[in-house]
Amino acid sequence: MVVVWAATGIYTISPGEQAALRLFGNAQETPVNDTGLHWWWPSPIGKKDVVRTDLVRRLELGFRSGDGVADTPVPVEAQMISGDLNIIDVQMVVQYDIKDLTSYLFRVDDPGEDAGSQRNIAPGRPDGRTLKDATEAALRLVVGQRSIAEVLAEERVDLELNTREKLQEILDSYSTGLNIVSVELQKVEAPEEVQAAFNDVLQARQDKVTATNQAQAYENQVIPEARGRAEQIVQPAEAFKRARIERAQGESDQFLSILAQFNDRSVTLEHVLQDTDNADGDNDPTTGIGLSDISIIAAPDDDDDGFDILVGGVTVLGAPECAFTATEVLEGDATQTCGFSASLAAQSGDL
Repeated sequence: MVVVWAATGIYTISPGEQAALRLFGNAQETPVNDTGLHWWWPSPIGKKDVVRTDLVRRLELGFRSGDGVADTPVPVEAQMISGDLNIIDVQMVVQYDIKDLTSYLFRVDDPGEDAGSQRNIAPGRPDGRTLKDATEAALRLVVGQRSIAEVLAEERVDLELNTREKLQEILDSYSTGLNIVSVELQKVEAPEEVQAAFNDVLQARQDKVTATNQAQAYENQVIPEARGRAEQIVQPAEAFKRARIERAQGESDQFLSILAQFNDRSVTLEHVLQDTDNADGDNDPTTGIGLSDISIIAAPDDDDDGFDILVGGVTVLGAPECAFTATEVLEGDATQTCGFSASLAAQSGDL
């Protein structure tokens, strides 16, 4: 009899399974997860619970699915209030597995769910009412922090992520041993009475996004083209500006150089005029060339020897009939008319 009793303590662990052991009703902290044959004290001394821990289980909130039939809504679970005090229907699926078998079996006293609830969770397992109520609480909290527009259109992924994080936080605080694998929103919609109006709002938001994207694309195309055309205008203008500045600078330098030469040569002309004063030989101080009566003309350099300085006009003191022009000076007519040295014409021709 003892051998038969002891033989009942033999059990097998398959891949993906773990065994939680109890001795005189006290749970052992570390479950057995090595595959193969094992032995533990038979009842009533010991007890073992072999459970699939890698199996991903499913919780439906706001609806119940059926084999080959349409989903059945559960409004009492689905209806929630958004942050802007609108009613919204949310249906969600939670997938979970077991990460701590000892906590899963022995830390939570859950009433479970019978077959009438379509889940058939045995009492004492936290994925019964505990998981369902925690999921509802987490989802209602997250939805209540957002407007209905954000829940319906803009932040679905963020809503799922935040709900998963909040749900895991609640389950860990209860030491359920459950791990939330994923949270997936199946249906998020406004109540049927106002669904048409919300559809219009969502369509308007989508149109806004589309128009914004089109405007951005147009901006990305037009601005580079405008900048290119501007560069095509600015670059020749800059080149023309530089050329004009360089040309003006060159002309200025040339003029200053000529001015310096003119200032130097005008002294020579003054001396010549003084030397030819009274050049008619009559030694009459009242007759001669007055420096104040000489006008100087600068003309282009026709013979490439500098710059031509011409006497514009001369009035001989005391002899009005001897007034003569620059042309007459250069051609020698003045010397014939007034009888003074032709050196004046020679000196005043090219300086």
